[in-house]
Amino acid sequence: MRDPLGIERESFRIIDAEAGEHGFSMQEWPLVRRVVHTSADFEFIANTVFSAGVIASGMASLKQGCTIYCDTNMIVAGVNKQRLAELGCTLRCYVADPEVAREARERGVTRSIVGLEKGVAEGCRIFLIGNAPTALYALLELHATGKVDPALVVGCPVGFVGAAESKEELAKSELPFIVCRGRKGGSTIAVALLNALMIETLEG
Repeated sequence: MRDPLGIERESFRIIDAEAGEHGFSMQEWPLVRRVVHTSADFEFIANTVFSAGVIASGMASLKQGCTIYCDTNMIVAGVNKQRLAELGCTLRCYVADPEVAREARERGVTRSIVGLEKGVAEGCRIFLIGNAPTALYALLELHATGKVDPALVVGCPVGFVGAAESKEELAKSELPFIVCRGRKGGSTIAVALLNALMIETLEG
């Protein structure tokens, strides 16, 4: 029980065995399995939804060395930096930016909304939203007005106010998305999905 790779392989074997038939494609399952591995929660098998073509869209953007918006610094901390560097991608998080905080106060909105807008303005192609439903709503509004066309939106804000509702709106949209429906989610889930997608991109 001291070999980390051995522990991971055994964990994946257990997940595969307990999950049984799941209906995910060969491209989708490694991402969902990573989420279950991260959370020890098999409910994510039923709750995780992929839009058509989203894996290919996300991989293509990663291969181009895209900029990735993160709504929390916890996501930034959890993303595998070695794989990120191999792909030539960069992360952006503005939630602690003093200018973002100032503008949010002046406008009477959340820092997540202002940070999301800044990410759009700076050309982010992939959006990881694991905490703030307001950021997800803002992204949907910007897309509806033609101001952003993401390659991938990972929508998994967690909580009791607006989280499930914002994810349902994303699932009804034309955006390329991965959604964890319901109240569950969080930064660790967003990290798991991106890390798994990077592995598949580099090994594919």
